[in-house]
Amino acid sequence: MWCFPPLLNNQDVLDELSRLRQQHCEGLPACKNQDCENAGLSVHTHKHLYHAFGYSGDRQRYRCKKCESTFVDKWSGINHKLDFQENLLGLLFMSYSVREICRKLSINPKTFYDHLDHISSRCRRNLAMIDARWVNHASEYQLASNFSKLQKHSGNGVIWIATTEAETGYVLCQHVNYSTNEEPISELDHDPYQSPARFVSREYSSESNTVPSSPSDDLKERIDQKYQAILARGNVEDPMGNLSTFHYPSKGALVRPPYTSYAHFLHIMSMLNDENRVALYLPQDPLLRSAALSVCLSRIQRQKIDLMYVEKDPQWDSFRSFEKIDIVHMGWWRDRWAIAKQGKSSKGVCYLAGDNPQPNQWLMKASIDKTQFYQDRFQLLFSEFINEPRRKLRPGGLLPMLDIFRAWHNLCYQDKDGKTAAQNLGLTQKPLTLRELLS
Repeated sequence: MWCFPPLLNNQDVLDELSRLRQQHCEGLPACKNQDCENAGLSVHTHKHLYHAFGYSGDRQRYRCKKCESTFVDKWSGINHKLDFQENLLGLLFMSYSVREICRKLSINPKTFYDHLDHISSRCRRNLAMIDARWVNHASEYQLASNFSKLQKHSGNGVIWIATTEAETGYVLCQHVNYSTNEEPISELDHDPYQSPARFVSREYSSESNTVPSSPSDDLKERIDQKYQAILARGNVEDPMGNLSTFHYPSKGALVRPPYTSYAHFLHIMSMLNDENRVALYLPQDPLLRSAALSVCLSRIQRQKIDLMYVEKDPQWDSFRSFEKIDIVHMGWWRDRWAIAKQGKSSKGVCYLAGDNPQPNQWLMKASIDKTQFYQDRFQLLFSEFINEPRRKLRPGGLLPMLDIFRAWHNLCYQDKDGKTAAQNLGLTQKPLTLRELLS
């Protein structure tokens, strides 16, 4: 059993970061000259690197200031399939299966997935500009990260990590530990001294032989149960160690979760202004903790970050006062938890790094609720699509849906006050309709 963070292959972390960035920016207009230092840097997030350079038909053309190569923003023109794609997306949001949608629209499955790829590219383009607007103008960042199984009933080991703005739920970034176009060339046991080391071998089998116990109603007991589940893993940073059954995806390669977690936070921190203060809230798990602590080391040294675990009961009310705070040291690591009560409900925070460890303000404001809500709502809205029998071992078909859902959640979905996450951050003036999202 490893109680200390195991070694990772640094080059594989960078390779995973490159994969995540390519996925995040796929289809966005950027310099395509691989010998240019601007290669892959999108116009929407790095406007100062490019000139507008006329039009190609109705689509905007750009020229790179560095190498003077030109390229076209292929999604800047009119969407000639707007009506069709609006109908397709509407049927998906109404929980129709792929087969039913194909029958209603008189198309075959390949056409369906081609349109899904086109829609996801338009969604990435719309969000890239708004993401840049937020991170470039915010004076501080309050972020909440969470991870969950992408397909809860599949046992395929695909983990979905999402990071949102904590108060509004605006989704900044999300990644999965699954690559559609790579092969899992790897040893059965992780060897950080070999490369590639980041892939899960096809020969991997589940490690856990125990049935998870039902979570306790008491928060302190639940935290202790989670520590026990973590220590039962062969690698404390890898939640795949708690799987009792495992089925490798039929195509593509599964990435060891710690590599994706490290790359996820490297990508996020590269987007943020280095001098602005960051508060980062995490669920109780070393998968995100170790990555965040390592990636944010320079911010920790400069006292520019507050990093903490957050766990609470569903009934906890952030607008009510709480009773006295109990300080408890828990787990093998003796983590220092501050736990407060509101009648029968409790909330706990474990301050991991920073220069402001006083728990009072964090018990009031720290929360990962918005991130959990986002991931739970995706599972609820698209349960038929996610759990189609043949898709359990083919998670690649869900990746475009993640991009589409992120755009819909940020720009279209309205809270009880009738505002979207982007509106609450001051990034847009009004909610978008599906038609406007696809235009």
